[in-house]
Amino acid sequence: MNLFLIGYRCTGKTTVGKALARRLGWSFVDTDRMIAATSGTSIARMVDEKGWTYFREQERQTLKALSADDRQVVATGGGIILDKRNVSVMRKSGTVVLLTASRKTIAARMLADDATEESRPSLTGQGLVREIMSVLGERLPLYEKASDFAIDTNRKKIEAICDRIIEQAGLKAEAG
Repeated sequence: MNLFLIGYRCTGKTTVGKALARRLGWSFVDTDRMIAATSGTSIARMVDEKGWTYFREQERQTLKALSADDRQVVATGGGIILDKRNVSVMRKSGTVVLLTASRKTIAARMLADDATEESRPSLTGQGLVREIMSVLGERLPLYEKASDFAIDTNRKKIEAICDRIIEQAGLKAEAG
């Protein structure tokens, strides 16, 4: 069994994922970071040089390989749900948790994160707020359909988010 965290950029997948993995005594994997490490280049550069289609194929292959393992918390890229095969792989390999945040919170988190430019290339070429509104509007139904349950991360402490996920997924945190 694995836990897959899905959701739009800056909803807390990596931050929550690391804390959740520690609590469960599981390993943590971030698909975007794994793709960047394996390819030796940033996501932004990969997309710029080879395009989104190439990146999405790398994402699909990475997810497929990860799903063969067990007891992992996997923070996925925001667009992983765009390929139905990815959704199928995640559902067969574990529980899919949607992390949500308001558009305002997402924008604030993106602006505050130094890694945004390197790891979050523009999806539409629009300004930040317009892009969030446009892309999140398109993806939200896909996120909801792909997930087993959703957790709102707005103004919530990481530990409280982890508690809710552990409880709703029917898991037990490691003692100590």
